[in-house]
Amino acid sequence: MRVLLVEDDARIAVPLTEGLGRYGFTVEHVGTGTAALTAAPADLVLLDLGLPDMDGIDVCRNLRTTSEVPIIMLTARDGETDRVVGLELGADDYLSKPFSLRELVARIRAVVRRTRAAPVPTVTTGEPHAAPAAAAVGAAAQQLGDVRIDRRTRQVHVGGALVALAPKEFDLLALLAEDPGAVYSRQRLIDGVWDLHFFGPTKTLDVHVSALRRKLGNPALIETVRRVGFRLTVPPGSELPA
Repeated sequence: MRVLLVEDDARIAVPLTEGLGRYGFTVEHVGTGTAALTAAPADLVLLDLGLPDMDGIDVCRNLRTTSEVPIIMLTARDGETDRVVGLELGADDYLSKPFSLRELVARIRAVVRRTRAAPVPTVTTGEPHAAPAAAAVGAAAQQLGDVRIDRRTRQVHVGGALVALAPKEFDLLALLAEDPGAVYSRQRLIDGVWDLHFFGPTKTLDVHVSALRRKLGNPALIETVRRVGFRLTVPPGSELPA
């Protein structure tokens, strides 16, 4: 599997390239956004946000105009805004620095499994495969208030207008919509939308909920249940046949 590593810091790039090579990945390393946009096609992109010539967010935006290659953002930034913007532009995951090589490989495995791009090396031998993320419930479209969810086409309309959701945002909404009003624990959502072997902070879930609320135009649609998780709130009797 060919990985494009976009990272300007050699102290990170060199050991990361060597480490991923030990797991069977072929890594091409570039140090600028310009080089990333002109590099040969890869199976996955590891994208640092702090590049010398352009912001990694802009690199992500440009990559998404021509390719559906899985993108994992690598960032030392603590602000939620950068992560939300990156995910809304089409990045598939993010990883905060510092991180372990094992965690990164686990994230790569999870992202590629979800996007079904290609088989990847396992972190440990004999590990079972995870269940598919967010199983679809029937082929018919589901109407919840002014939100229409079509699992067959993976499209969401709000008030008749198509809303562009990232893959994980759609999976999250579809999972919550399986039982509107029911409370889904954080772990249940992570297991269902991300991966049964997900590594890393559950802050990823909050970032995606925030982005989903913004895109749906109604923050109250997804309610936070303190210390438990989230639930999809819809007016009584609003679920109509498609």
